[in-house]
Amino acid sequence: MPTWEAFSRADMVFGIGYWHRFFLAQPHALPECLIGTDPAYFFLSRRERSHAFASEALEEHLRCFREPRMVHAICEDYRAAATLDFAHDEADCREGRRITCPVLALWGWQGYLEEWHDVLGIWRGWTDKVRGRALESGHYLPEEAPEEPHSGLHAFFGAGQSASL
Repeated sequence: MPTWEAFSRADMVFGIGYWHRFFLAQPHALPECLIGTDPAYFFLSRRERSHAFASEALEEHLRCFREPRMVHAICEDYRAAATLDFAHDEADCREGRRITCPVLALWGWQGYLEEWHDVLGIWRGWTDKVRGRALESGHYLPEEAPEEPHSGLHAFFGAGQSASL
C-alpha cells in the first residue's frame, strides 16, 4: 500500500501487526543498537516462515543483518517512509496528483493486508492503471514464492503484455 495510506490508516491492530515499521523508523541509533545486540534473533524472531527460505537466501539475510551499515540503511529507509515519503504522499494527495504509469501491486496473502484492506481499491485512489493480486506467500515474496513474482513481473513489463494477473 502507499506509505501515506498505511500510516494514515494505522491503528492498534496495525501497530501490533506491523510494529517493525514503527521500530525501524525510530531515531538513530536506537533500532541499530538493539538489532546489533543479536541480529539473528531480530531477523528470525519476526519470521514465522523462515523455513520457506532457501538456506543460501537465509544466510544472506542474516549476513546483512550482522553488518551495521546495512542495518542503518534499512532503518534509514523506514525513517524516510515515516517522514519524507509520508509528507510527499500527503502533498500529492492534497494536490490531487495521481500516478500516471501502470502499477503492479503484489502482496503476500499470509500477511494482514488483504484481511484489513481492499488493497487494489486503495491503489485505485492513487492511479487508474493498477493491477495485481495476493501471492501464495508471506512478506518475502521472492523468497517464499519465487515463481509468482517472477511471472507477474515478466508479464507486467511486456514479455506477456496480454497476460493477466
